[in-house]
Order: sequence, then structure tokens, then C-alpha cells
Amino acid sequence: MNLYIRYFESEHLAYSLDDAYNFLTSIPDVDLDEYLAEDIKKYFESNNMIPKRYKVHGRAYFILIKTLANTLEEFKQAGLAAQENGARKNAEKMRLQDIYKTVNVGWYETNMTFRRVIQVPHTQKCQYVDTTFVARVKASSIQDSFTKVMDHLRTRTDIDARSQFPSMKGKNFKSVFLGMNPES
Repeated sequence: MNLYIRYFESEHLAYSLDDAYNFLTSIPDVDLDEYLAEDIKKYFESNNMIPKRYKVHGRAYFILIKTLANTLEEFKQAGLAAQENGARKNAEKMRLQDIYKTVNVGWYETNMTFRRVIQVPHTQKCQYVDTTFVARVKASSIQDSFTKVMDHLRTRTDIDARSQFPSMKGKNFKSVFLGMNPES
């Protein structure tokens, strides 16, 4: 395990604790005392892979990141790959948002499970009960079908306002386009 160290524009990939200590002592702002050296040693030897930062002064910090990279370039390439992976996930999220908003006028079968507040008669206390609601709705998109079902449920007098409704993107909401004829 190697240790990536960065302080502003100064960066270094340390292959040992001594290498890390030598780099940190070369930075004029960093005071490498026994406590700091011991804490860095504990971090280096632990299984903790979360980056760690140490305050130098004011708002200035240096960071330590454990890595399996053998060179600074390899470490930076791994960081770029992680950014690209995040960009791919973001693109997938945007694609799903577009699907929800895609205009496709017709009938949708919408299935929603929500936490409904029910009052227990003999105690006058409330409890949450999972309730599934299925409806066929004429709408222009999945988002429109979700909005229409939510408007219907929120205006019903037998459903308490404290009930918890799912997100359109959550696992408790599904909507399937049936076409122009709801009997299909």
C-alpha cells in the first residue's frame, strides 16, 4: 500500500512511512511532531481506505490517500477513470429523466406502494401500513401519470395527509405504457 500526499501544488507518492515523513518535513508549513507522526502511522497501517486530511493552519490542510498505484501517473489515471465512471452514471441518470418526461400520450398502468397512516380504533394512535395502489391513467408521460395518481391520492378523504408517498424514481413506483387502448 502506498500513500499519496498533497499540500496545495506539492504532491508525492510515498512508498513507506519514512518516505512520507521525509516529504512532509520538506514542506515548511508542516510541523511533523510525534503526535502527527504516530497518527499518520496508525492511518497507514490500518484497513481504513477513506482519505484523511490534517490541518496545517487556518484553512490549509494536507491530505493522505491510500492507493495501490505504483506511480504518480498511475494514481492520477485511476482518478480520471473514477471521474469517467461518475460521468457515465450521471449520463444514465439523465437518460432515465428523459424517459420519465418523454411524451407518449395514451394509457399507463401505474403501480405505487406507499406508507399509509391508519388510526387504530381502540388506542386512538396511528400506525403506518404499506398500501399498494394500482390505477390505469390517461396521461402524456410517466411523469404525468405519477402526478395524476399523486393528486388523486392526496385529495382522497380516507387517506391521511401524514402518509408517506414514494419518489417517482424509487422502487415503490412503476408505470407501464399500455398504448391508446387500456384493454391491451
